[in-house]
Parts: sequence; structure tokens; C-alpha cells
Amino acid sequence: MVDWELVKKLIKIVKEEEISGLAVEEKGVKYEVRRDASGVVSSSHSFAAPAPVPAAAAVPAAASEEEGLTAITSPMVGTFYRSPSPEAPPFVESGDEVAPGKVVCIIEAMKLFNEIEAEVKGKVAKVLVENGQPVEYGQKLMLIKRS
Repeated sequence: MVDWELVKKLIKIVKEEEISGLAVEEKGVKYEVRRDASGVVSSSHSFAAPAPVPAAAAVPAAASEEEGLTAITSPMVGTFYRSPSPEAPPFVESGDEVAPGKVVCIIEAMKLFNEIEAEVKGKVAKVLVENGQPVEYGQKLMLIKRS
């Protein structure tokens, strides 16, 4: 269960202390609040998974063992955006190379824009969600062909 009061407190700390980010883990949930270069504060949370799957902003899950594809899934309920603004190009397209830490999309939840990062190295095989579409927790957003 997400502790929204904790999220609000972390956002307040990042804003007031003018720090670039903060990560906290509590009761099996990792909360991360970051400030980008323009001063915009975003937050994300993830649920600790049983070993050996690591907890992360976007938990990769095997989509098809035979095909060697890994799914990037939504860590929350929200709205999926492929780019940082309507005029900007998408973060990634099918065929683009990604590496751990590369932002691949944004999920907007409660007026907070949460950057979703790749957790594996590979190529984007397919984007499964349309820009502006609502997404559910755990929904597959895109498939990555691991390299």
C-alpha cells in the first residue's frame, strides 16, 4: 500500500531543502523523489519483489522466454506519455537502443510526472500503449529485446 502522506513529505523536503533527490524504503515500498534540471519535482514508488527480481521504478518481467523479450511495466495507475511535452519527440521509438536508467516514458499520477526508466539493456521491440492512454499498475508498456 502506498503511503501518500510519506510521498507528500518527501516532495516537501526536496522542494524546501533544494536537493536533487531523495529515496526512502519503508515497509517493502521504495519511494523516490527527484528534481530535474528545470526544477520540476517528480516522484515514483515501487514495491519490493521476492528475490531474485529487483525492486525498481519500472519492474521488468519476462514477456516471452522464447522470444527473449522483457516487458517494462507501469509501477502505478496513471496516464502514459511517450514524450516530456506534446511538442517534444518521444523518449524512445521501436528499434531504439536503451540501457538501464534511460527514461522511456512518463506516467502522470495525481499531477505528478513520474519518469519510467529502462532496467535492462536492449532494443525497443514494441511500444504497447498509445500516448495519453490510461494505464493500470503492472500493465505492460513496452517490450525490450535484451542484448
